[in-house]
This record gives sequence, structure tokens and C-alpha cells, in this order.
Amino acid sequence: MLSWTEILLRLVLAAIFGAVIGIERERKDWAAGMRTHMMVCMGASLIMMVSSFGFSDTMGKEHVELDPSRVAAQIVSGIGFIGAGAILFLKPTTVLGLTTAAGLWTVAGIGMATGGGMYIAAGITTVLAIIILWGLQPLQKKFFPKFQQKSLTVIAQNEMNPKTIIDELLQDKTLDFANFTVTRESDEITIELKLEKSDNPMLSKIVEKLHTNPKIKKIYWEK
Repeated sequence: MLSWTEILLRLVLAAIFGAVIGIERERKDWAAGMRTHMMVCMGASLIMMVSSFGFSDTMGKEHVELDPSRVAAQIVSGIGFIGAGAILFLKPTTVLGLTTAAGLWTVAGIGMATGGGMYIAAGITTVLAIIILWGLQPLQKKFFPKFQQKSLTVIAQNEMNPKTIIDELLQDKTLDFANFTVTRESDEITIELKLEKSDNPMLSKIVEKLHTNPKIKKIYWEK
């Protein structure tokens, strides 16, 4: 059995490792932020300890056979439900949150390693995860053109004419965009533009003007 100090150490370390990765996701304003990553990592650590030591009182008894890995193995599949909740299907061609879902899955693995006493493995994985999520972004944006594009999404009431919004957005002749899509649903219209550059000062003024329209619900602008 583990001492209470060892249990406390493993849980605290798991919470810290989860927080480090969660802060990076919090910076991007995703639904799964620091607290979610902390809870996932700490919960996985606890389940790992329960799986390893929680049934020690029944070990060695006649007609009792236990596999200590069975409970811990469910973390790998169970975390998929939380990861699925972080994925957003805005429309058939737009999926967001895959990196956050993968991060939650990795955080669960870090928690399992911490709960199993593999502190070095958990620490190294945390460092590598931060490098992948944050450190590689500049290289990704530099060498892969699709990551250089920014998106502007306008969600308006269904009765509003989308042509009005598009004309407003495209009134600046210097605005470079790759494409735009219009999606009409039962209660709203979604217009998304893929911009080549989002630092156009005229675009900022247009977005501010759109914000004053009472028929526009939300504007998501990736700067």
C-alpha cells in the first residue's frame, strides 16, 4: 500500500502536469482549459492508483484472481468521451478541437504515468506536449500555407440577407480572401471567410460596424 504522502505527491504532480498543458489551451480560449486538464490528469492518476493498489486486501485469497491493469485500461477508452466533447463540427468541412481532444488523451496518459510512479516519463511527456502545442506553431504557420489563413465567422439571424453581410465585408478592395461559405440553418445564418491576412485596419472597422447590427448574433475573428 502507498503512504498518504506518496498518494498526495502523485495527485499533486498530476494536477501540476495537467495545469501546464491546460494553460496553453486556455490561452486559445478553448472549452477544455486549465481546470479540465487538471481534473483529467488527476483523475487518471487516482484511477491508476486504485487499479494498482485498491484491491490489495483481496489479493492472495483462495479462488480470487485479479488483473491490476483492467481498471486502468478503461481510462484509455473512457477519455474518448471527454475528447469527443471538445470537438466542434461547425459544418461538414470544418472541424475544430481535434488538437484539444488529442491533448486530453495525452494528459490522461500523463496522469496514468504519475499514478504509476513514473514521474520522469510524465515530466518528459509534459515538456514534449508543450513543445508540440506551443513551440511548433511558428514553424507550422511559416511552412504550411493553410495555417497562414485566418477565419472570420459571422452568425446572424435567419431573416437577414447574407448578401448584405458579404457586401459589407467585401467593400474593401484590398481585402484578400481565399474563399467564403454561407450556411443557412433553421434559426441562423453562418458566413465564414478565409482571409489571407487579418491585420487590415479597414477590416477592423468593418467588424466593429457589424457588431452594432442587432440582427448579428456573434462574430468570431481569428486575428
